[in-house]
Amino acid sequence: MSKHEWIKSRLLRRTGSAGLILAAALTLPAFPSAAAASTATLYASPSGAGSTCSASSPCSLQGAQGAVRSLLAADSSTDVTVLLSNGTYRPSTTWSFGAADSGSAGHPVVWKAAPGARPVISGASQITGWTQVGSSEVWSASVPAGSNSRQLYIDGQQTPVATASPADLGFTGSWQGSSSGYTISGDTTAMTWFGGLTASQVAAVEFDYPAGNGPWTESRCRVAGFSAASGTLTMSQPCWGNVTARAPFAQGSGGLPSMPTSTMPTLIQNAQGLLHSGQWFLDTAGNKLYYQPKAGQQVAGLDVELPRLESLLQGAGTLAAPLHDVTFSGLQFSYATWNAPSAAAGFADVQSNLRITGSNNQGLCTFSTPAGTCPFGALTQPLANVSFTASKNISITGNRFAELGGAGLSVMYGSANLLIQGNEFTDIASTAILLGCTYDPTPTDPSHAAGIKQNCTPNAGAVSGDTIGTNEILTGTTVSDNVIHHIGTDYSSACGITLLFSQNTTITRNNLYDLPYTGITAGVIQGHVDQASTPNNTTNINSSNTISNNIIHDYMSVRHDGGAVYVEGHQAQYVYQADGTTIDKVKTLAKGLQVTGNIAYNSPAVNFTYYDDAGSEWINWQGNVAFGAGQWAQGGCSPTGHFWITGNYFSAPYQRYADCNNAIDSNAGGNTTIPAAPAPSDLPSTVLSGAGAGSGSFSPILTVAPSISYVSSTANATQVLVAGEGFTSTTPVYVGSTLVSNVTRLSSGFMIVPVTAGTDAASISLGVDDTNAAITYNNFAYSGNRGYGDYQNDIHYATANGSTASFTFTGTQIQVRGEQFTDQGNIGISIDGGPQQTVSTLPTDGLRHANVPLYTSGLLTPGSHTIVVTKLSGQYATLDGFRILNATRVDDTNTGITYSNFAYAGNRTFGDYQNDIHYATANGSTASFTFTGTQIQVRGEQFTDQGNIGISVDGGPQQTVSTLPTDGLRHANVPLYTSGLLTPGSHTIVVTKLSGQYATLDGFSIYGS
Repeated sequence: MSKHEWIKSRLLRRTGSAGLILAAALTLPAFPSAAAASTATLYASPSGAGSTCSASSPCSLQGAQGAVRSLLAADSSTDVTVLLSNGTYRPSTTWSFGAADSGSAGHPVVWKAAPGARPVISGASQITGWTQVGSSEVWSASVPAGSNSRQLYIDGQQTPVATASPADLGFTGSWQGSSSGYTISGDTTAMTWFGGLTASQVAAVEFDYPAGNGPWTESRCRVAGFSAASGTLTMSQPCWGNVTARAPFAQGSGGLPSMPTSTMPTLIQNAQGLLHSGQWFLDTAGNKLYYQPKAGQQVAGLDVELPRLESLLQGAGTLAAPLHDVTFSGLQFSYATWNAPSAAAGFADVQSNLRITGSNNQGLCTFSTPAGTCPFGALTQPLANVSFTASKNISITGNRFAELGGAGLSVMYGSANLLIQGNEFTDIASTAILLGCTYDPTPTDPSHAAGIKQNCTPNAGAVSGDTIGTNEILTGTTVSDNVIHHIGTDYSSACGITLLFSQNTTITRNNLYDLPYTGITAGVIQGHVDQASTPNNTTNINSSNTISNNIIHDYMSVRHDGGAVYVEGHQAQYVYQADGTTIDKVKTLAKGLQVTGNIAYNSPAVNFTYYDDAGSEWINWQGNVAFGAGQWAQGGCSPTGHFWITGNYFSAPYQRYADCNNAIDSNAGGNTTIPAAPAPSDLPSTVLSGAGAGSGSFSPILTVAPSISYVSSTANATQVLVAGEGFTSTTPVYVGSTLVSNVTRLSSGFMIVPVTAGTDAASISLGVDDTNAAITYNNFAYSGNRGYGDYQNDIHYATANGSTASFTFTGTQIQVRGEQFTDQGNIGISIDGGPQQTVSTLPTDGLRHANVPLYTSGLLTPGSHTIVVTKLSGQYATLDGFRILNATRVDDTNTGITYSNFAYAGNRTFGDYQNDIHYATANGSTASFTFTGTQIQVRGEQFTDQGNIGISVDGGPQQTVSTLPTDGLRHANVPLYTSGLLTPGSHTIVVTKLSGQYATLDGFSIYGS
């Protein structure tokens, strides 16, 4: 650091959300002279302008970037740091980086958040000026001309577009399919509805087909037109043909099925007439946004963000002149969209968010007749809102990728040595991280060069001069210590991490959870024409890649036929013995895919936890854990083989290939069978402590709210294994209202908690102190050492009405902790933008009560939620943190359930919890269960062969609950009924079959205080 920079750093002080200011007036040169120093610190702010880029006169992002380029042009070895102050940056175009923005070896250009700041790089326009549409419940606002987006974000959360099911609209379903669309003349309600739309409105309507092209897919196509005279809906092409008439191909080891043309859409979207509470519609022609608020929502107070950019940050060099030596740290990338699925090609889903956008034989190469495009599997990838191509030595650390309409981050095309570490990826429409390109399995084939430039880079013209060969291979990428959750929000076939073709890639110590489909995939469909009998129909450059020490749980929540780690195709470069023809197994396996030390749990709908599918080969499955995670711990369909399965801890069988063509050379040994619900003694603590973010030498920069996903049996136990997220050395653990000491934290995802006899798992909960970095304060101040009994002896407090504290968490119930005293008043509580509830914090006895529950929510849907606490009245409002309450999952086989005329069914493979249910066929059949807690949820199945069940709690009146699905599809292990809040203590629930062919029970979820 130069003398000037040292002086400047001493004079800067933090000022909270205001960023950095000078503590004393001092004018410094904007850029240090080459003779004085080789370091420079520049400053940017959302309102910045000019070219000074000082702390007192910051630049815009573009201005700072220009200043950086000037510095580097003068001295390429200058250490340049750009500090971004707090606030939302709204660049008018993509924030683009090229070779001119590069640092040098050991001297990267650093773009990072200023101390205490949370800069947000936003691609959205903030929408204001709302007016009510007549006397309706709908409001409208003008938007910038040309606005177009598939997403809208309100108060930091994605809001659903106008949507209804055919049943909601009263459609009868008598639709006949064809190669061009549907004949709906037999459905008079549908004829009337479509007849009420203009041609442009019809062309905006989108149909959604979950599982239409296989249970792992969710395709979407738009309607092209409606003819009242012929009673026909014409569907957009090529989407419709690519969904319903896919070309067959020879030697397939895995199918890519077409959807029958008569398939009804599950959902109908994107028409103003579909608006329901909490939904939006964008009139692109009229430049109007419509929104129907949730009950109690005040539109004027909402932060409404309409994305306008598709690419937020793009690093793109060339193979000859790459972008290199740049660091991005502490930034948030949010509010971008991806509009391609709205075009005529739609979203013809194939697998893992790869889709067909050309002809119906795209990517089938010579295996279809006529031949399709090459190489095999050359499908279209989702756009990433942050992307890097031809980039080297880039560090992406401690950032948030949130509220994004495409994929979060992609890296491909000759990039090398990228570090993606300590970031959070959440609320993303597609996959979180996408590595590699579908068009470059063999970049040394000259016939593939044009396709690589066109499809693996953002601008083929910019790389027209590149000579493509081994220099195009993605190599040396490290993805570590990231937290990935709640992704695939629009495109549910999304994987947490998608790895295509690369060498020396390391994916390690990441936490992945709350996923609709597979956790980590490698290869996607590339092996679909390979198997043991035809092992080399396709080849690729994959070599020496590692997937290790990741924690993957609560995945496959929406789609089916995936796994925690899913693999296809070649995973090694062959090494031969001296004769030149015999493969050296030891050396080839060393170059194969190493899947080691991973832990997967809580996904009973999975067929294979560690899934070596079509054409997969040369994989070392070693030292992994799988419990409560599917029917088979390891195996697949028509793999090639060369697998080693050693030293693992599995609760389910492994080496299952018999469902399809068998694998060759599959070797297993030294594996340990563990219970499906293991206790602390069933797994070595070294295995649990060695996985997940922060389990290595890296200390996570970001924190997520703690949550519990699994608790081992408390029966006759003195300690239990607790699994979840966000565990730190200071995370408070409660049993009931008692704070537990002597908790052993093994990692960010596992801890061992001592318990006493009679402890119920539902009574174990986690606390969040008011100092937790995940809480966002507005006009709250800190106070410590009050001596009143505050948790950790501190609180945050506010004196101004309207001050807020916002907290995003994963869980199904939350409690606000704080103080009651006579100098306080009311606080407002709002969850997920819902109506604000008023809560008094005045004590009934006139005494001070510290660290007490001020509010406890009702039962929330599983997943991510945001709670906002607002000061409404009184001299003070205090916040001492939160408690995230836990649920106990009780399987239908629990001996505490008393059945009358119910039977058992197992191994249905529909996604039942623990792969079994109880069912009844006779009306009047009952299931009775006595439990201790404050709320209960009945879990079971919805399907067309079911009817009504009756629910009675503590002998009260019977409530009738329908178990028929609204979309006509089977839904297993779903909540059928949730009680209101009950008084603490023992309760009895009785479930009775009332009608339908079947009633099913998959158990209960119990909630306690």
